[in-house]
Amino acid sequence: MRYLPLTEADRQAMLAAIGASSADELFRDVPKSARRDQPVDLPRHASEMEVESRFIAMANKNLSAGCAPFFLGAGAYRHHVPATVDSLIQRGEFLTSYTPYQPEVAQGTLQYLFEFQTQVALITGMEVANASMYDCATACAEAAAMAARVTKRKKVILSGDLHPHYRSVTASTLRYTDIEVECLDPDPMGVEDLIGRVNGSTACVIVQNPSFFGRLKDLKALADECHAEGALLVVAVAEPVSLGLIASPGEMGADIVVAEGQAIGNALNFGGPGLGLFATRDKYLRQMPGRLIGQTVDSDGRRGWVLTLSTREQHIRREKATSNICTNSGLCALAFSMHMTLLGEEGFTNLARLNHARAVQLAEALGKVKGVKLLGQAFFNEFALVLPKNAADVVEALAKKGILGGVPASRFYPSYPELAEVLLVTATETNSEADIAAFAQALNEVL
Repeated sequence: MRYLPLTEADRQAMLAAIGASSADELFRDVPKSARRDQPVDLPRHASEMEVESRFIAMANKNLSAGCAPFFLGAGAYRHHVPATVDSLIQRGEFLTSYTPYQPEVAQGTLQYLFEFQTQVALITGMEVANASMYDCATACAEAAAMAARVTKRKKVILSGDLHPHYRSVTASTLRYTDIEVECLDPDPMGVEDLIGRVNGSTACVIVQNPSFFGRLKDLKALADECHAEGALLVVAVAEPVSLGLIASPGEMGADIVVAEGQAIGNALNFGGPGLGLFATRDKYLRQMPGRLIGQTVDSDGRRGWVLTLSTREQHIRREKATSNICTNSGLCALAFSMHMTLLGEEGFTNLARLNHARAVQLAEALGKVKGVKLLGQAFFNEFALVLPKNAADVVEALAKKGILGGVPASRFYPSYPELAEVLLVTATETNSEADIAAFAQALNEVL
């Protein structure tokens, strides 16, 4: 048997070895009222071929990203990943990628993580970056906790433009701490006053750029106000390709930058895994969560790499740890670094320009559809539309026409009826002019 290797004789031998008369005796501590006396109502066993056939039929009900014009974003973005990346990360020494507990033994792992940190620091405009975190949502929560440690204050303000997943994870993570989290209402129009909310009790303000609704912001004035009041500015970036074109958070005065790295080197993969990027100013280095890889020389003067900081619970006293995140997203970080290396600085900028150009084409095409209104003019590759109909219903109708036409804001904010007609739409380098024309035509027909 491939999946059930034990025979009845094997089972009896095991029971005899532990002194149990039956398998049921192993569960004697479970009350009979909690046990099933009949099998679970699921299909009975089938051959491998039959199971594969059933799963293929179920999968074919999905309209996948590679089989239709695809305009979904809202925090997870589809970009072309070079075949070289997928080929290399499937090598055995990379596929099992993990920072070992005797780290200096694995110089190759430490070197690529060092290069990864360098790339993240460069694109975010910061001085130091760690060796990655789980995803942007958990990185955002860690940034809030870090800001509270740095400022010794207990209030965190979350912008209404911050991705709802980042907001909810941050609020959940800090729920049983003494840190107060103020979550502002969603802000599709970009009118919230963050500057007026900063005061002497504020540890940090967390804002996203481009925003959840696609708006680009100049954060310099907010950064100045935060610093004048002794608070930190945390900037979250859901679409890392945008950092190839727009001013970096560091240029605008951010103290901590968190980002979702999935879009570079990593496919959508049905929702995961993600890759958390985390960067900060050098003066806050020792309050930064996660691992930090450093460069040094050995006793013979040869260049080498070391695990410089690892401020997690397994390595130091629990009360001294800056994070309870137990690992880094090693394989995803490697894929990110490979893709960035293949692009190079000029290629990264060109990719960002192409994304923006495609989004402008899409906005112009959809803006000509009767009843469609574009929310805001300054965007990177994602923007929000207001439709004359319920956006969720429009998305379903578009899918029936073979178009994956965006993400309704109501999917993230079901309790805000005023957002029911808001649709988030994204264009990347993977979208052709034919895709854009097909989307515009289908939307016109649906509306």
